[in-house]
Amino acid sequence: MKASLALLLAMAASAFAAETLEETYAAQGRLILTPFASAPFPHPARAEGHTYDSKLYPAKEHYADNTVALFIPKGFRETDRVDFIVHFHGWRNTVAGTLGTFRLIEQLVSSGKNAVLVVPEGPHDAPDSFGGKLEDPDGFKRFMNEVVATLRHRAVFHTNAKDFTVGRIILSGHSGGYHVIAGILDRGGLAKNADEVWLFDALYGQTDSYLKWSDRTDGRLLNIYTDHGGTKEESEKLQARLTVRGTKLLVDDETTLNSDALKTNQFVFIHTDLAHDDVIAKRNEFELFLKTSVLADR
Repeated sequence: MKASLALLLAMAASAFAAETLEETYAAQGRLILTPFASAPFPHPARAEGHTYDSKLYPAKEHYADNTVALFIPKGFRETDRVDFIVHFHGWRNTVAGTLGTFRLIEQLVSSGKNAVLVVPEGPHDAPDSFGGKLEDPDGFKRFMNEVVATLRHRAVFHTNAKDFTVGRIILSGHSGGYHVIAGILDRGGLAKNADEVWLFDALYGQTDSYLKWSDRTDGRLLNIYTDHGGTKEESEKLQARLTVRGTKLLVDDETTLNSDALKTNQFVFIHTDLAHDDVIAKRNEFELFLKTSVLADR
């Protein structure tokens, strides 16, 4: 009985927290927090948790949360094709922490872009880059199908847009988010899986996956990297590979970056003096990427 009561209290507290978070952003649009069957976790590969640096991160606390956040900005222009930005958080973070710390919603609203933001819960407050079910074959296709079904079920749109199809997709990741994005690019199950990819100090590896995707689709790859975040070497290696094969690319410092140049280059490498956790919101980098993207305006 005590266990049941504790569970009920925990569920009530969780529901209250979710409601509070949704209310926090109500003036800027509509935030939906909901469980997904196709969310990254739970996943069989983490059924026993995950050990990192000799510490066990149990499944119950770190690999059981199947929450997905969906945000539709105020003034969203309804059409029969809806564009999406799907963002993946890094190590030791959560959906709520990501939205609050990196101001993704505020930057989307400020950008004026007509797109829905999607943020799935990855490893919950754990040092892990694994993307769970989204790295499975066709996992991203199942996920986006559930995104569409959820928006329709929640009656988010009020015109013929309720029968919308998926338009452009941008995959965005910070830090450890690189791993799940690479898995999606390789075997996500959609025709292109992404129109653009944004890496926020996140190119730790899986570089061939990104290169093959961009070559196959002509998709734009934006990579912002720091001196001490662990991504500088891999970023410079990819620059060298592209240079050797004669591929046009833009390499610039963030403080001197011309935003128009972001629109005309497929491969963009941005060096920054910011710290690892500052590369998304400190200077509104997420908003800049949005403004120069293929997404339509509201």
